[in-house]
Amino acid sequence: MTKPVPLTVQASLAPQNLWQDILPWTFNQQGMQFGLFNISLGQTPRPDIEQKVLDEVGSYGRQLGRIGDALEVLLNHVKLENLTPAEEDAIDILRGQLAQVRRIKRRAERR
Repeated sequence: MTKPVPLTVQASLAPQNLWQDILPWTFNQQGMQFGLFNISLGQTPRPDIEQKVLDEVGSYGRQLGRIGDALEVLLNHVKLENLTPAEEDAIDILRGQLAQVRRIKRRAERR
């Protein structure tokens, strides 16, 4: 008879930094969290440029939407012959996702 393996769970509720700047305009710069669940989009070597792009060009969703729209135009004008089955699947999946996005946008506009 084998012994049961104990289940070990590790969790940390303490912040990574045990110091805090109380100036409200610096909260974002040190990774402060205001919600129970927060999403980190990763590190960037130039957060100042990243923020300017978001402010002046558009959100990540808007940028991706425009890239998707432009890519769909190209797909409609390029001959897609001699693709492997995997490549055809990749194109079909992308077209399906772009169609889903269009449907969601149309539904939101009707509201």
